[in-house]
Amino acid sequence: MPVFTEHAAASRDLRVLPSFAPPLPRFAPTLSPPTSEKYEVVIVGAGPAGLMLELLLARYGLSDDSLLCVDTKSTALKSGQADGLQPRTLETLKSLGLADEILSEGCQMWQVAFWNPSEDEEKIIERTSIVPDVAVPARYPHEVTIHQGRIERILETDLLRYSKRGVQRNTKLIDVKIDEAGDAEYPVVAEIETEGQKRTVRTKFLVGADGAHSIVRRNMGLKLEGESSDHIWGVVDLVVDTDFPDIRRRCAIHSPAGSVMVIPRERISTGDYLTRLYVQVPGDVIPSEDQQPDNGTGKPPVVDARARRSQVTEKTIFDNAAAAFKPYYIRPKKDGAVDWWAAYQIGQRVTDKFSVKDSNGVNRVFIVGDACHTHSPKAGQGMNVSMMDSYNLSWKLAYFINGLAPENLANKILDTYHIERHTIAQQLIEFDKAFSSMFSGKIGASEDGVSSLTHDEFLEVFNRGNGFTSGCGVEYPDSMTVNRSFNGREDPIHGTDYLAGILHPGRRLLNVRLVRHADGYRRDLQDDFASTGRFRILCLTSSDLLDPAGISAQALKTLSAIIARFPKSILEQVVIHPRLSRDFMWVDVPSPVKEHSEMSFYSGYEIDQVYSIYGVDPEKGALAIVRPDGYVGVIASLTDVGRAEHYLEGLIRTV
Repeated sequence: MPVFTEHAAASRDLRVLPSFAPPLPRFAPTLSPPTSEKYEVVIVGAGPAGLMLELLLARYGLSDDSLLCVDTKSTALKSGQADGLQPRTLETLKSLGLADEILSEGCQMWQVAFWNPSEDEEKIIERTSIVPDVAVPARYPHEVTIHQGRIERILETDLLRYSKRGVQRNTKLIDVKIDEAGDAEYPVVAEIETEGQKRTVRTKFLVGADGAHSIVRRNMGLKLEGESSDHIWGVVDLVVDTDFPDIRRRCAIHSPAGSVMVIPRERISTGDYLTRLYVQVPGDVIPSEDQQPDNGTGKPPVVDARARRSQVTEKTIFDNAAAAFKPYYIRPKKDGAVDWWAAYQIGQRVTDKFSVKDSNGVNRVFIVGDACHTHSPKAGQGMNVSMMDSYNLSWKLAYFINGLAPENLANKILDTYHIERHTIAQQLIEFDKAFSSMFSGKIGASEDGVSSLTHDEFLEVFNRGNGFTSGCGVEYPDSMTVNRSFNGREDPIHGTDYLAGILHPGRRLLNVRLVRHADGYRRDLQDDFASTGRFRILCLTSSDLLDPAGISAQALKTLSAIIARFPKSILEQVVIHPRLSRDFMWVDVPSPVKEHSEMSFYSGYEIDQVYSIYGVDPEKGALAIVRPDGYVGVIASLTDVGRAEHYLEGLIRTV
């Protein structure tokens, strides 16, 4: 055997990290071994929202000593519940390296079929149109349906790469309160019970991801606002036997007998394909006591909503569905073909606050997902909006805990969680009201002389809401994390079609395809924006990039100095160039390009016309600071790099 001497770098452990980046740097003191059970973050609930939050915080560097997630269930969900993932959610899961199984195994919905009453009485219903399911630019221009339990399993499996404990299951929250007198640093007190054993834990922050009947929301005195009555819905997952031609498309069926939504589902282990049917049952009920909107009296009206729901049976759902499908038949394919069914009540409501502060005004308790907003399933938003709540909150919490945010501004950054996500929840409620009302309406006939809904009107609402329902049209309002005001300075972006990709603070960065200079790799730009908790500087250089005295060279030199002012690795730089006058080598471009962006330096024209898509003049270029969650925070011209620097100084500590 050959004899050799092995030499290994001290950083060799970095090669086997379970992600593409080390944890975030930490400036705050690490958690010392406590005399009692203390954590920096406690998460209540391990559905998609809770698991997403725990996974992100664990990836950002919070250890099992710092982070605890509890859930009443013994395992991930086995059946029922949510099933749809929208394009923006898929982009987010891709940024975590978790999208491949979902994309390959889930059912991809590319089209929506609309069925309405036919003028031919024998036909009863007829297909009136087929439209794209996603009508806005997106990396994944389709929805994916796959069981919520599978999403939970994917998230939890990945979590165990970063956490030995994972989720502490069979554990319920009994009580939670803020008690600063007992410990001002860990002021949130939670009483929990694990398999009959009660204990008390303290934490700096607690997040309620515990669903529509949230104990956290109730104990924190947070109020629901919205409808005072609920719709009763029947839903069933099954393997169907039918001659309906569009059973493998998403369908909205308006028939004389009622309305049904068809959601094709994934293939299961038997080789069969599941289908989900949503059927609205006539009649409303007053919501359950713990979901009552505030009516000013402090006492909710009493109604036995449970008894009303119990009147809905599996037969009720099938009878309503079968009537709506006529003249086509639909039935379970065989005995045991029904995987799950349920009757549940849904109303459009949102809490007035998404966080609760201590006496010093520091945000201490947060709620995410169904704990702070409820709505119908028609728009396919539940699991998506819930996970995006956690995606928004995670980096802000991590920056506070790790001491990465400026000390005097860290809590103000946490304030933006409510500002941003409450805005989106309100928009969701308003859209869901309009869409649900139209979905449940009659099409094509007039009653009592009043004109009913037309198919064109319904289609217009569907298309108008597509940007919102896909997640691609979400726009956060102005705050310290979103700066749209130029105050007389030059706006380097031209155009206002933000859904088409025009750069705009508060909007997510649209994916584009580029060619990397270093190796010719044809790459998706979003892959340079992985969910590692880092801010990115996106520099679209001008056509004078090869001129050492040009604006691009000067801007890149200034950016290099700015990067050095912040903690190491917290800022990453991505550089794109327009069509240039000649071929070039590394020696021809400004040295900061190779220093900071050797493997993130791209041609902006060889595949997609990036400058045109983003609304940037190639003669002038532009800068965009992209937040850790993929949303543009601020835009600046290459001659105003100080604007970007000022934005970063408000969010990241300097060194």
